[in-house]
Parts: sequence; structure tokens; C-alpha cells
Amino acid sequence: MNESDDRQRLAALRAEINQHNFRYYVLDRPAVPDAEYDALMRELEAIEAKHPDWITPDSPTQTVGAPPSHAFETVEHQVPMLSLDNAFDADEFAAFDRRVRERLGHDQPVTYLAEPKFDGLAISLTYEGGVLARAATRGDGRRGEDVTDNVRTIETVPFRVDLPGDSRIEIRGEVVMTHASFAEINRRAERRGEKVFANPRNAAAGSLRQKDPRVTARRPLHFFAYGIGAAEGIEAPETQSGWLDWIERLGFAVAEHRDRVEGLEAAQAFHASLGEKRAGLAFDIDGVVFKVDSLADQQRLGFVARAPRWAIAWKFPAEEKLTQVRDVEFQVGRTGALTPVARVEPVAVGGVTVANITLHNMDEIERKDVRIGDWVRVRRAGDVIPEIIEVLPEKRPDDARKIELPGTCPECGSEVLRDETQAVARCTGGLYCPAQRREAIRHFASRRAMDIDGLGEKWITLFLERHLVEHVDDLFRLNRDDLIALPRMAEKSADNLLASLERAKETTLARFLFALGIPLVGSETADDLATHFRSLTPLRQAKVEDFIEGRGIVGIGPKREESLREWLSAQSAEPSTPLADRVAASRPHGIDEQTLERVTAAFETVGDLARAAEQGQLQNETITKVPGIGPEIARSIVAFFKQDHNNEVIDGLLDAGISWPAPKGPVEDAPLTGKTFVITGSLPDMTRDEAAARLTALGAKVTGSVSSKTSALIAGEAGGSKLAKAEKLGVPVLNAEALARLLDDPANIIA
Repeated sequence: MNESDDRQRLAALRAEINQHNFRYYVLDRPAVPDAEYDALMRELEAIEAKHPDWITPDSPTQTVGAPPSHAFETVEHQVPMLSLDNAFDADEFAAFDRRVRERLGHDQPVTYLAEPKFDGLAISLTYEGGVLARAATRGDGRRGEDVTDNVRTIETVPFRVDLPGDSRIEIRGEVVMTHASFAEINRRAERRGEKVFANPRNAAAGSLRQKDPRVTARRPLHFFAYGIGAAEGIEAPETQSGWLDWIERLGFAVAEHRDRVEGLEAAQAFHASLGEKRAGLAFDIDGVVFKVDSLADQQRLGFVARAPRWAIAWKFPAEEKLTQVRDVEFQVGRTGALTPVARVEPVAVGGVTVANITLHNMDEIERKDVRIGDWVRVRRAGDVIPEIIEVLPEKRPDDARKIELPGTCPECGSEVLRDETQAVARCTGGLYCPAQRREAIRHFASRRAMDIDGLGEKWITLFLERHLVEHVDDLFRLNRDDLIALPRMAEKSADNLLASLERAKETTLARFLFALGIPLVGSETADDLATHFRSLTPLRQAKVEDFIEGRGIVGIGPKREESLREWLSAQSAEPSTPLADRVAASRPHGIDEQTLERVTAAFETVGDLARAAEQGQLQNETITKVPGIGPEIARSIVAFFKQDHNNEVIDGLLDAGISWPAPKGPVEDAPLTGKTFVITGSLPDMTRDEAAARLTALGAKVTGSVSSKTSALIAGEAGGSKLAKAEKLGVPVLNAEALARLLDDPANIIA
């Protein structure tokens, strides 16, 4: 990547990692496996290593965790709670060991304290005069959340310990939940119809962050201490292991499986041994933490921005197990995407019973060659998400069956469409499919679609639950009595919603098309369709060839065309010679068999091929008859209107009174026909949507991005990156006053 690409990627990585930190440390709802997060962090570290002057104090590589939640009081840590660097294999740990010895200035084996890396929530307990004064989460390393009341409900956290009256100490450790307790609280949640936790770490973190300590008290949590922060009025030992022994004598639980190991080989042996014991432990662990045992050496080694140089977490690879694929079912998501899910023989992986594994899409199935009946190796990616790593072909039974994409939706029976250029298959019954109803209605009512004010997520859910609405056309059959009978629906709210529905009946063809939620048809594409077809009927009847036209031979690009030209120039055969015979005698270089078959099928003689080459008719290209509509979108539109279920809902909408103005005269006569505009920033006298509608009515096209083909950029206040790009490309820029003059006098067009 060049420097500009590096800067863009740097910004994107920082934003993405910060979002993941917030979800993990604050919401307790991680969105990606640990392995994926670690890969993002390493990519960011690599860019910053390449450009060290770009490192800023707020970069995720220089900070810890995420800012504390506003749900709890924020408290300062007397000594920051730092994170740890990671090693993912023996080579990376060996590199860490080498760095430690180099910084200490000797080549003698280093003694480490080795202990399990608990997968829980890090907290700091402050004891003043031997009494628990405060408990705080890690937060961003400097400031955490005060969770004292909740921590006091954990049985393994002593309220009072035997310390001098003038002492003050921070005990650092991890709050965790056992596998057995995790299974039990999830069973209780299922019985109550509540959402279950994804893993014990989330359960522990969520339990500790309850606003009501009585809820935390009902959750079986455990605290394991692993070190100290600040220590005043206490005689400190000389080693890390000495601190841990002292903490244990105070009455705190510490890791049972810990040891002092001397040198690289002993550390590697401990890691391997604990990895073998991992599956039998009561708690989740995801690696081994190694800390230089000598506190004097720790002092000499020091810290980097977010982690000590004297410690590292050597992660375990994800635990793997064998199981058998019993069946595959296809689930339909809210946007119509079909996701294959393997039903496997239940197997315990990393403390969780795995029975269902997503296969993502048909490309993934074909790449791994997964079949029903196969024996597969599975793991929980990042110890969270189950995945199939590989198929064991040597164990494949004779009756193993290939997984076939269903031709119709399992929810509604509509046709399933999978474009050859896309991995995702989709149900085309978007207006009818039960799995897509909530999203279809939400999209239909959105501001850029039908703009039904007052119809939010809450009411959509209630309408569906009460069976008042099944499809979008049912919205226009709602009556006042239905609405005021609903809980929390006041008469005024009901009247406002009915008035909004009535106003929505008067719309534009472009808005209506966008509201239908046709896959791949956004608001700009809907504008293109409305401009071209000008009414709904011809669009509903259109075929793919009404949108696009293919020319040339599939598989022939510039290089293959050149190969055919070279081959033709070397031929001495008569033009009337059958092409197939000549090709059999002298094969063109660089043309595969399948493409060559298409060429010989398209042209009977050598002369026919030569004339096509002279006229530039060999290269395969797609000619769009409708601006902005390519092959994928064309196929999606045709498939959507082909479904009887969708057409029934559309007819219902038209019967309900939805209408739009008839087109006025040929669009070619409009004064701004052929002009393309982009709007950015805020305009003083109208919204951007209103400005776009007025420009479109004059024949212009309004798009979302600036290019060299843009006729002009309409720039209001705070134009941002689009304004900068327009200036760079030399695209004319119109302010609000110039826009007003253009709309008032469309003949005053940009040349």
C-alpha cells in the first residue's frame, strides 16, 4: 500500500478496534472472535511500526480496554490496569523471551511465574486498613466503573483481611463463572423466555454490571487474584510468586495450576501441560500468562504504552473436536439471505455443547466440500463461535449427500435467487416472506421510502404480534378502533399515525419502488428505474434483456482477443474454411477449451471470425439499456416481480390508494436531461431530498458520489470530503444561491 492507503487503513482500523473494545469491555457483547480481533490489532501495529510518527496517545495500541460505561460511577485507578501483549505460538513466545534477556543484558535462563489466563472480567479491589473500600472494573486502564456493591455479593471476595490499619492495597484479579453455573443460568433464562448468554465470560461480565446487586447475588461468580496494583504500608516480597503466595495467605483464591518455571523449555512444557488439562477445568482459560518473577527485573524492564515488557499471554489454539453432520437446514434472515446451518451430533467444545454450526453460504460449503453424513473437525473460533475447520474425507460414509441450495424459500415458497457473482442466496419474496416481514415494513415506512411518520420499530413489532399487519399493504387497512385498543396508544397518537398513512398514499414512483425493498435497488437505482420506465406496469413486465444486452463472446477479454487476432494473421486458410476444422488443426494460444467452444459455435468459418475481429465484436461486454442497471440488479428486479406473492402485495397497495403523478412529457425534453448532480452539506431553504426531487423533476440525475462525470456539486454548509474531491477533479461547485437560480431558470445550465 502507498502512504495514502496506509493512512486510510490506519483510520479504519482504529475506528473498528475502538468499536470492538466498546462492545467487549462496556457492553459485554463481543461482535467478533478473539482471533479476528487480534488480527486487526496486529495489522494496526504493523502500520504504526512502518510509520511511527503516526502513533497517537489515543490509538488502540497505546490504550487499554474502553471508556467506562455511564451506568456506574467512574473511579480512578491509583496504578493503571494495563493489558498484556500476546503470543500465539512457540516462536512468538521465544521472541519475547529473547527480548527479555537482551533488555536485562544477560543470556541466562529467565525465571517466570506461569499461571492460567482466566477468560473473565478484570477488576481491582482496594482494601484500606484491611477493609474492602472499593471495587472497580478495568475500564480504559486509568478509569473504571465502581462495582463495589455488586462485588460484595461474591463469596470468594473477602470483606475484611488481616492487614495493618494504615495499609492500602489494590488486589487485582478476574471475575469468572464455572461451566456448570453458566449452563444453569442459561437453563433458567430459557425457561423464562429470556436471552441466553453466549459464553461464561459474557455471563460473568453481565452479572457483575447489574444495576441491582440482588441480581448479581443470584449469579454464582468467583474471584481469582493474580497480582497487586498500589501497595502502601505493606512490606513487599521480592518476587511475583511471593506476592501471589502472600495474597493466598490473606484468604483470596488464586490459580491452582501455577508454577515458577526457569527458561524457555520449561515455559513451553508448562504451556503444553496446561493445554492438555484445559478441557477438564471448571473455568474457561484461553492461555497462559508468563511474568518475569523477579520484581527488580520487572522494574528494569518497564512498560510500553499499554502493556508491561515483563509479561506476555501465550494464547491456546482453539480447542478442536470431531463430530458428524446429521443434516443441514437453511435459515432465512430479515433481509432474505439464506444461511445454511449444519445440525451436528452434539459435542462439548471448550466447555460449551455445540449442536449447530453456521456454514455461512454455498461458496463456503463448496470450498470445504461439506456433505450431510461427513465427519468434521470443529472448534469455537476465538473460543466463541463454532466453526467447521475441515472435513475428514477418509471417514466419509457411502451414503453422504451433497448439500443443495433449495430452489424455493423454506419460509414462504418464493424463488431463491443466487447471482453467480455473489456468495449469498436470497429469497425473492421480500414483501410476503414471514422471515422478512418486520424488516420489510420498517424499510417501507422509512423516511426515504414512504416516510410514514410515527411508525417506529415498537409499533411494527406490536402490529405483527397482534396480527393486525401481515404485509405492508395491511398498514393502510388499520382503523382507529384497532389502534386505540393497543396498550400505550393514545387517541392522539392513533390519529397522527392514521393521518401519516393517509399522507403517504401520495408519493412518487421512485419512492414507491425504493419502498418495495427490491434486493440491490437503493434510492438512486429506484430513481433510475422511475426515470426510464416512467410507470409501474412496464417495469413489472420487464425481462432481463430489457435492461441489458450482452455482446461478444463470453470469456473473451482484451488478451484473448489479441491472441485470436495473432492466430488469424498466421492463418493461410481460405476464408470459407470451417472454423472448427482450422482450430482443430492449429489451436489459438492462451484460449481455454470452454471459451474456444463458444468461439467455434458463434462463427462458422475463418472469414466470419476475421470480420468480427475487424468490427470489434469479439470482446465480451454488457451494454446497459437502463442507466445504472447492471446484470445483477436486472436479474434481481425481474426475479422480484416474477413472484406472485410480491405482486399480490403490490396490487393491495395500489388498491389502498397509493398513487403518484403521471409523467409529464418525454424526459428527453427536460432542461437538465443528461446532467448529473451531487448534493452535500446542509442547505438553508430546503432539505437535500427536496433539492434532489426538484432537480430530478427537471430531468437531472442526482447521485451520492463525486466523479469526473459529475456536472456540478451542490455544496451547502459543511461540505466535507465531497467538496474537496470536487475541487480536486475540477467539478463546478454551486452554493445555495446558485442552486436557487438554476431551479428558477433551468435554461441557465452548466455547460
